[in-house]
Amino acid sequence: MCRQSATVCLTKSPSRQHRSIGPLALRLQTLADPRSRRGKRHPFVAVLLVACSAVTAGAQSFAAIGQWAKNAPQDVLTRLGARTATALGVRVAPSGATIRRVILHTCPGGLADLLGCEPDGSQTVAVDGKSARGSRHGATPAAHLLAAMTGSGQTVTQLRVPGKTNEITCFAALLEPFDLTGI
Repeated sequence: MCRQSATVCLTKSPSRQHRSIGPLALRLQTLADPRSRRGKRHPFVAVLLVACSAVTAGAQSFAAIGQWAKNAPQDVLTRLGARTATALGVRVAPSGATIRRVILHTCPGGLADLLGCEPDGSQTVAVDGKSARGSRHGATPAAHLLAAMTGSGQTVTQLRVPGKTNEITCFAALLEPFDLTGI
């Protein structure tokens, strides 16, 4: 969805109003599933919830997220919506490779818009761009992301910078949805 340009990511990602929907699972349902129809074994939202839970528990890499998912108790997997593998109702967590694939193909701007905080009440908003480590594939350059953060370190939003431009041209599009008067 957002592999080619930041404009596509901004127009197809959920709006900031989706943050007020309520529980995280309902907010994540507004994201488009980037996977093709064939080969889907795990629900899209369940994979994202497993990843969010693992990161909240302290996982800092895809390997750690996969390990957390593998060791998660059945009641936790049930609450996160993991798929049932047998007639006995045994829940199976997605593998580390599946979690990595889903997260890497999910719109980063959409995730940031759903999970980010509002800049209201913050005295400063900082904007910075970074190339995502491990996102380079063959001749395709690494994904370059531009993010806005509050002074306390909370992400407000982010988008992918198109390959043939730089961060400066995307700065206005990144902050356009927010009323930053007085910050």
